[in-house]
Amino acid sequence: MNNNFPQYPAYKPSGAEWLGEVPEHWGILANKYIFRLKKNRVGKKSGDYVLLSLTLNGVIKRDMENPQGKFPAEFDTYQEVSKGDFIFCLFDVEETPRTVGLSDYDGMITGAYTVMQPNDNFDKGFLYYFYLNLDADKRLKPLYTGLRNTISKENFFSFKTFVPPLEEQATIAQFLDRKTALIDQAIGIKEKQIELLKERRQILIHKAVTRGLNPDVKMKESGVERIGEVPEHWEVRRAKYLFDEINIRSKNGDEELLSVSHMTGVTPRSEKNISMFQAEDYSNSKLCQKDDLIFNIMWAWMGALGVSDREGIVSPSYAVYRQKERTFNSWYIEKLLGSPNYVTHYNRVSTGLHSSRLRFYSNMFFEMAVGYPPIEEQDEIVEYLMLATKKNAKAISLKEKEIEKLKEYKATLINSAVTGKVRVISDELMKVDC
Repeated sequence: MNNNFPQYPAYKPSGAEWLGEVPEHWGILANKYIFRLKKNRVGKKSGDYVLLSLTLNGVIKRDMENPQGKFPAEFDTYQEVSKGDFIFCLFDVEETPRTVGLSDYDGMITGAYTVMQPNDNFDKGFLYYFYLNLDADKRLKPLYTGLRNTISKENFFSFKTFVPPLEEQATIAQFLDRKTALIDQAIGIKEKQIELLKERRQILIHKAVTRGLNPDVKMKESGVERIGEVPEHWEVRRAKYLFDEINIRSKNGDEELLSVSHMTGVTPRSEKNISMFQAEDYSNSKLCQKDDLIFNIMWAWMGALGVSDREGIVSPSYAVYRQKERTFNSWYIEKLLGSPNYVTHYNRVSTGLHSSRLRFYSNMFFEMAVGYPPIEEQDEIVEYLMLATKKNAKAISLKEKEIEKLKEYKATLINSAVTGKVRVISDELMKVDC
């Protein structure tokens, strides 16, 4: 970074170990001279305000007509936010993904957050990048107190910020606006490329598990509308002739706990987020064996199913099925039953008052028709798909690494500019290799 930009003519010690030296002419001010606290509650006028949230993508508007997540019964204690206000999350700082935001909107936000306005002679953009940089490495950690890692207002206002003159602040902010926009654009392009690669992988898998590998094979009507045509030599049978339901319970719950989701299939709970709910007692959980098919009854409508690669226990509310005889390659049946036309079927026949309460029960599964090839052909399909998806996964991994490099470059760029490690000149341009 330093090789691409000039440095300032003279530096001085900052007094902060992580920061090192700063430009000699930069000032140091406690936050009480930079920010002023706002605390205007919306009261009974909450209906006049747009609801805002602080996220990794900045301050966003919440969709009240199609709500996601939890909402309070009333918003009386929420506080006003004006365009240009700073929003700080000063509690659970270590665990919170983003603790600072600069609002582009007028609206309201939970009273648990701290809303502030910068004083005159401070550029909002510069201050935002400065605190975004601190947030990236949790540099405010020395200010935490208590079990919830809370930063008190007193500690925040006594914290000292290094700031250049106003004109220089604006130059740095404008430069970073331009450069980070270019980097974000490059990241967005690569994210779209990843989505296309994932989509191609799903299309490839879907076509192979529902039609086979031979494009010239003679087809027949399956007799089931959602399945449509299948190769002439394939079987079409209801699941009740292919699977038994297993309802054997664990005595003490000491076996490995498994979870089932539409994203990862059957996976050990230990690999999931540690903040997930943990029961005190797992006795009476359902036992499963390697190659058992497991449905998350509550989320089957989203495709939450999979084949276990190990022995373990699952929630009593899951359904465990075992093949009557070896009709299916485990990888094949997982991909077949997770394909779009099957997931659409789970969604259609599941019962419940609304989507979050839909249930796909065993009787629905057993009545479902399944179209499939002989086991030898399934093995061939799996071998082909393993190779094809491996190439696809490698391409996705390369794109993800490129994105990580761009994000690292963006973070380094912000850090170097707002801490004075490089001197940003108003007409300075830097080539971003995207």
